[in-house]
Amino acid sequence: MKRVTAEKKSVEPVRKSVTVDAPVEHAFMVFTQRMGDWWPIKTHSVHEVDAVSAGMEPWEGGAIFEVWQEGREVWGQITAWDPPHRLVFTWHPGLPLDETTEVEVRFASRGNVTVVELEHRGWETRGERAEEVRSNYESGWVKTLDRFAAAV
Repeated sequence: MKRVTAEKKSVEPVRKSVTVDAPVEHAFMVFTQRMGDWWPIKTHSVHEVDAVSAGMEPWEGGAIFEVWQEGREVWGQITAWDPPHRLVFTWHPGLPLDETTEVEVRFASRGNVTVVELEHRGWETRGERAEEVRSNYESGWVKTLDRFAAAV
C-alpha cells in the first residue's frame, strides 16, 4: 500500500522593521514588559471587545497572553530570551497548537536609535489558509509596530 502525503507549500515569512528613538535596552523593555501599553487589544485579540490587556512574562518559557473579563488566554510561549537583543516566541492566539507559528524580534543599536526587526514565520502550519492568514499579519504587524514605536 502506497502512502500519499500532501506537500506543504512554503510560505514567505512576514518581515517588518521599525526604528525607535531610544536606546536598545529601553526598546526591549517596552516591547517585553509594557506590551499592554502598545498592543491593539480591541482589534488584535481573541476576545476583542471583552479583552482588557496583553502581556508577556519576560523570561524564556514565559507566556504571551491577553487578559479578558473571564481570565487569561495564552497566545504563545517565549522560546528564546536574549535581552536586550533578541526574543523568539511561538504564536497561536485562539488556535490549536498544531497551527502555531513563530515570531522572532531583534533589537539593534544604531547610534542613538534602535532598529527593531520582526520576522513572523511558519505559516505552513495554517494549511490551506496560510497565504490568507499571512496577508492579514502583513498589514497587522505594521499597525502594531507603529503603536509600539509610539509607546517607546
